Amino acid sequence: MTRRHGYEVAVRAEATLGEGPTWDAATGRLIWIDILGARVHTYDPVTGRRTVRVTDQHVGAAKPRAGGGLVLNLRDGVGLVDPDGTFRWLHHEAVPGRRANDAAVAPDGSLWAGTMRYDEAPGGGTLSRFTGDGAVETVLDDVAVSNGTGWSPDGRLMYYVDSPTRQIDVFHHEDGRVADRRRFARIEEGAGFPDGLTVDADGCVWVALWDGGAVRRYTPDGELDRVIEFPTPRVTACAFGGPDLTDLYITTAGVGLSAPHPITGSLLVVPGAGKGLPQPAFAG
Repeated sequence: MTRRHGYEVAVRAEATLGEGPTWDAATGRLIWIDILGARVHTYDPVTGRRTVRVTDQHVGAAKPRAGGGLVLNLRDGVGLVDPDGTFRWLHHEAVPGRRANDAAVAPDGSLWAGTMRYDEAPGGGTLSRFTGDGAVETVLDDVAVSNGTGWSPDGRLMYYVDSPTRQIDVFHHEDGRVADRRRFARIEEGAGFPDGLTVDADGCVWVALWDGGAVRRYTPDGELDRVIEFPTPRVTACAFGGPDLTDLYITTAGVGLSAPHPITGSLLVVPGAGKGLPQPAFAG
């Protein structure tokens, strides 16, 4: 196992709950969000240009659409932003006390979107699959804090995090359905809680550790082989980006910290950390 500390600040910010970094290959931009700040950020690493879109409610994830624009996992459902900036609901389902959390686009272009209760009550969250025509199917209905979701390079495995379990689970995935849930890796007591994750071109799983101040890489066999440490404890998610998908971007959060580090809430990057997989856009 190797440990590494070499990170840079890509965007200095004070996000309350920075999350969901996603590389948009079509525009050459990194998309990331501040859930509780209700903001969708973009960052162009070549020009340094940044944009911010304020949403009307808490936003759990923002992913690119195949035809341009964004799909948003919002407090009250899933919405679409058209290329001209127009917003419309794809699926509206307001549930008191519940909000959106992390989401991911599957190899077939469907959106797998998680929810959780604001009080993080066990069983209060879900993981659901959305297609571009607005159809929705609940995949998991007994979740506390639905978080990182990702697929193996061949699409046959799906990795998933329900953070309070301290586990990364893995499913068999085929034709938009999952089965055979089992433990892939467990985060030991005192090392934080698993949060957002990404899968690289070698099939290894990278996971951010909330209250662990680190990103870990696990081999396809579930063995820990790399740790990248950061001076801020609430590391939330990670994704590969850049033209060749070799730079690892990491989001951080300041919520609940009495003495935040100067980089807390910023978007970080570890250049040349590995090789990521191209991420599909939402087919809708």
